[in-house]
Amino acid sequence: MADFSGQTGRWIRHWRIDRGFTLQELAAAIDRSTSHLSLIENGKREPRLSTLQAIATTLDVPIASLVAEAAPSQRDALEVRLEELQAGEQYRSLGLPIVRASKGLSTDALAALVGLQEELGRRASITPATPEEARRANAELRLEMRNRDNYFEELEIKAQELLTAAGHHGGPVGERRIHQIAEHLGFSLATVQDLPHSTRSVTDLRNRTIYLPASEANGHDPRTITLQAIGHHVLGHQTPSDYADFLRQRVEVNYFSAAVLMQETQAAEMLNRAKDGRYLAIEDLRDAFGVSYETAAHRFTNLITRHCGIRVHFLKVHENGLIYKAYENNGLTFPADHLGAVEGQAACREWASRQALLKGDDGTAHFQYTDTMQGTFWGLAKVVPSTSGPFAISIGVRFDDAKWFRGRETQVRRKSTCPDPSCCRRAPAALSNRWEGQAWPSARAQAHLLSALPPGSFPGVDETEVFEFLERHSTNDSHTPV
Repeated sequence: MADFSGQTGRWIRHWRIDRGFTLQELAAAIDRSTSHLSLIENGKREPRLSTLQAIATTLDVPIASLVAEAAPSQRDALEVRLEELQAGEQYRSLGLPIVRASKGLSTDALAALVGLQEELGRRASITPATPEEARRANAELRLEMRNRDNYFEELEIKAQELLTAAGHHGGPVGERRIHQIAEHLGFSLATVQDLPHSTRSVTDLRNRTIYLPASEANGHDPRTITLQAIGHHVLGHQTPSDYADFLRQRVEVNYFSAAVLMQETQAAEMLNRAKDGRYLAIEDLRDAFGVSYETAAHRFTNLITRHCGIRVHFLKVHENGLIYKAYENNGLTFPADHLGAVEGQAACREWASRQALLKGDDGTAHFQYTDTMQGTFWGLAKVVPSTSGPFAISIGVRFDDAKWFRGRETQVRRKSTCPDPSCCRRAPAALSNRWEGQAWPSARAQAHLLSALPPGSFPGVDETEVFEFLERHSTNDSHTPV
């Protein structure tokens, strides 16, 4: 049976008037009451198939003409749209009365009402996300990553399918192979000097060109930047509907690019051999696939639980002590706000990441055992430079799993009692007694903590600058093919 909608009633009214029937005349002809037929025409009652057949026969029209999805006229389309908008949550939240599309309401007035409500909806959709919304979305996504042990099989499959199609069967993925992958997908790569400052890359979907920076963007691997751009296409991403969707897409393309650069089968075999030899280390992944230390650490978290049965935590901590990225499935409790968000919280000074930053970047990894309220963890941390200042990239496991890792012999041991303020958030009593009330530091303002996220489908991206860039490059040859 067909799926009848309120549009059916409009078509019945349209053809009734077209054929010269009054409501009463058509009701009598099909042996139905006038009130029953009126409810059908007004979309308040779904007609039986037998009733539709009787109406179609009486009006001498195909039954398909009564159930068409399109509205009979522009006026009908506007009436339908007005009903949809006023039934939505946004309009109901305004507490305004429902406007009926009566015959006395002109088509121009109807169009104005629909236009105003659609514009309100459009503006609401680009309203900047608040920091609270961003933190909530981040917390929800991190929970999903934890529940899946940070392993996304569907993304692994997509990465392997692409590599196979491009003729790659193992080993490091160089820039030439990246170029071949882009060609396989029908994209050309071009480097430019004037890439919009708010972007890492720009993809011209019309001309299937991916524009890349002429030099490495803030130290990012150009292979990763290209694969992230390609990933949106391979994974079928659409324009993000909200910040949570934007964040998920970003996580997915980051995962996808790492899965292409460090293929699952080869990386997993390498990890299992290292585990058997009790010699697991992030540096070995980094060196084998020619990626950054941070990329290798991220990839480690994707595969180590799935393939080696080892639960792990990951932290990226800035020199100011704030957590920028975090993941765990081994029970370590991160500091979090009331929304469950970890990013922006201060990492404990006793953890390996903070201790590595305090020690400074001497080119070596820092190893230590840390006693916490959740048990003892072994961890390693390495300080890496960036244009925003140094970060500590840290990986850690429970005490019993330390035996599989290089650096387990360390004698360094710290104790963390966080969230107890006396652990590292309150100054030692001797210092506090001496200096409390005698110090007035001038704080470095963290402006991003006070403001809403930038508006738009792609937060932080200057849309006008991007469109002007594409317009400029689509009409000249100022870029350099890769």
